[in-house]
Amino acid sequence: MTLSTPTTRIRLAALALAAGLSLGAAAQPQQLPGSGVAVQPLMGTVDEEAFQTLIVSRALQKLGYDVKPPKNLENGTQHIVIANGDATFTATHWLPLHQGFYDANGGAKAYYREGTFSRNAAQGYLIDKKTADEHHITSLEQLKDPKIAKLFDTDGDGKADLTGCNPGWGCELAINRHLKLLGLEGRIHHVQGNYAALIADTIARQKAGKPVLYYVWTPYWVSGVLRPGKEVTWLEVPNVPHATGNDDTRLANGKNYGFKPNNQYILANKAWADANPAAAKLFAVMQVPVADITAQNLRMQNGENKQADIDRHVDAWIQAHQKTFDGWVEQALAAAKP
Repeated sequence: MTLSTPTTRIRLAALALAAGLSLGAAAQPQQLPGSGVAVQPLMGTVDEEAFQTLIVSRALQKLGYDVKPPKNLENGTQHIVIANGDATFTATHWLPLHQGFYDANGGAKAYYREGTFSRNAAQGYLIDKKTADEHHITSLEQLKDPKIAKLFDTDGDGKADLTGCNPGWGCELAINRHLKLLGLEGRIHHVQGNYAALIADTIARQKAGKPVLYYVWTPYWVSGVLRPGKEVTWLEVPNVPHATGNDDTRLANGKNYGFKPNNQYILANKAWADANPAAAKLFAVMQVPVADITAQNLRMQNGENKQADIDRHVDAWIQAHQKTFDGWVEQALAAAKP
């Protein structure tokens, strides 16, 4: 046995101390890029927008961000609040529908908008198929005929009643421009209020065999109940310059429903995104199929509409797409490295 000398013991102690420090450093958890940073999401006043908003929130939480529950604001107000830095992001910024809100509040100087979150959202005007077939109605312009307009009159004023958009929504502006520039303001009344309540009444009237005229968008559950080609049919709309931020709204198949297919983007405050490159990268790479959003929305309409239900839907979607979700987080973490 070799006896250690004081010098040897000092060297061994120094080595042990160095090893301990090294192991301790390795054992320390790596600080996530979002640690200590608060995030305030926004969504519209339609509860069905919670699903995609919470998927983004879950990913931000994986990066360490302190994500608050989403606040509900109308579309126009959302853009103002985000531009001012009083909220962080919305996952339901539509293009071209919301381009006017974007431009009016500072554009690229105020906002970060990269990547496409959800593609090919359709929207337009529909009527019940029974009335369409009986009266050979295929175009919104046919409602210039007072006899055709009166078919959709629900309050006895002789005008067609169009179930439309809440005040403050981007589609409100587009509908009003369509009616004005097509000369339909004297024949169609744009009925506004709470869309969820109005469309519920519209569906009830269709189920009772009465004519209906309404605006709808996808992803949303309505088209799973009033199915185009089954219970209802799209109306064609001529090009109306600047009505929806895009002059030519014809689709590739030659049909024109008055709106080009929109894409949804995650819109964030630019200064915040510049200071948080991990989150900015996350916003740029995330994508959720429009069909998945529509399917979840229909589950809400069928009764699974409590917060616990929505949370379960979000968790199930992430689990079913775990590899993709983890890939988004990994790309975001890589973007945060110096």
